[in-house]
Amino acid sequence: MHGQWSSRLAFILAATGAAVGLGNIWKFPYIMGQNGGGAFVLVYLLCILLIGIPIMMAEVMIGRRGRQSPGHSVKTLALEAHAHTRWQIAGWSGLIASYLILSFYAVIAGWALSYVFKTASGSLTGVTAAAAGETFNQFISDPVTLMTWSGVILLATVLVVGKGVHRGLEKTVNYLMPSLLVLLVIMAVYSGINGAFSQAVDFIFKPDFSKLTVNGVLLALGHAFFSLSLASGAMMIYGAYLPANVSIVKTSIWIALADTSVALLAGMAIYPLVFQYGLSPDGGPGLIFVTLPIAFGSMPMGTLFGTVFFVMLVFAAFTSAIAMIESTVAWLVESKGLSRWQATIGTGLSLWVIGLLTVFSFSGASWASFELNIMGKPINNFFEAVDYLTSAIMLPLGGLIVAVFAGWIMKQHVSKEELNTHIIAYSMWRFAIRWFTPLAIFIVFLNLIGVL
Repeated sequence: MHGQWSSRLAFILAATGAAVGLGNIWKFPYIMGQNGGGAFVLVYLLCILLIGIPIMMAEVMIGRRGRQSPGHSVKTLALEAHAHTRWQIAGWSGLIASYLILSFYAVIAGWALSYVFKTASGSLTGVTAAAAGETFNQFISDPVTLMTWSGVILLATVLVVGKGVHRGLEKTVNYLMPSLLVLLVIMAVYSGINGAFSQAVDFIFKPDFSKLTVNGVLLALGHAFFSLSLASGAMMIYGAYLPANVSIVKTSIWIALADTSVALLAGMAIYPLVFQYGLSPDGGPGLIFVTLPIAFGSMPMGTLFGTVFFVMLVFAAFTSAIAMIESTVAWLVESKGLSRWQATIGTGLSLWVIGLLTVFSFSGASWASFELNIMGKPINNFFEAVDYLTSAIMLPLGGLIVAVFAGWIMKQHVSKEELNTHIIAYSMWRFAIRWFTPLAIFIVFLNLIGVL
């Protein structure tokens, strides 16, 4: 045992912190902008409701039943069900995916931390579009600077996770999550007052299905996994610390609602400013680092609120980072006999080294750049390859394996005992996890490989 959350609220805050991250505030707005706005949002919400929540319940259930790191938990439950231990891939795939994601996630979080200081210093005040783009391009082209900022993020992550569940993870999210939500509401209100509020509402909530492609549907499904931290090991390992008397069903619904609300609030904090200043809503990964500084630099109290925005982004990134590293740390403690500090420091260092591949992807190093076409998706560098591999392939595929394991391999009396809910709610979950969720993911994969 690695410890337990002290209360239901502590678990909800921690799991919501794991789910709420750069995926909500950095990635969701720009992929929504690239895929038809409201049409993408509608598909995304359906993915959360019909696929995300059932899989989250399954992952938390597996974690709590196994009380170990993801791979070991699934192996234990496979043995309990008299099934082959190869099913432990359902846990291992998540651990590997979260490790790979964190290798580039820490680099992007480092961007946000750097921009806190850039914005607070006033260096972005009154910048033109060309100047903002030049500042950003110079920043990401400097590998030493990127290495330094990602190192700061990983060092902070190591210092928190090394302290354990109670003194590290729980104490940190108890402060950061309420602060994050307050800052996000403030930003959404400020943006609504100073930006093109009605245009943003139309863009986010009025579907334009002509701009939604099959690849957009795949992105919506993949982002539902990315955003909720599903199939990444995070919910399994956090579930392993969940007290037995806490309702998995209720907490999973609350976490999904909170995560989705944050994603939509982030859109309402960003898009009124984008439209007010005539900026492009489909600006790609640089949307909040190139387009938003132009807006903040031109509006009343822009320096203050721009700083607040990037502080909020760092908080969101950090609560997810500590969740993503936890599975690997727990596994090293269990399997290799390392102390928690040894496991955490070793994992943090290895992530920083692998993250250099992402750093040099952005700095334009020839050895980190290449041209691939993965199932119709052009890939130009290591960052794009890992981002696509994890969010579009590994996470949905991992979710498919989790769904099959929870719905078909685990004994029904075991899942019923762990979920401990009304028979109607349990029956709905069991139908979804056995039939609808696997079928939906499978159909998306058929589209991905061009069969449909």
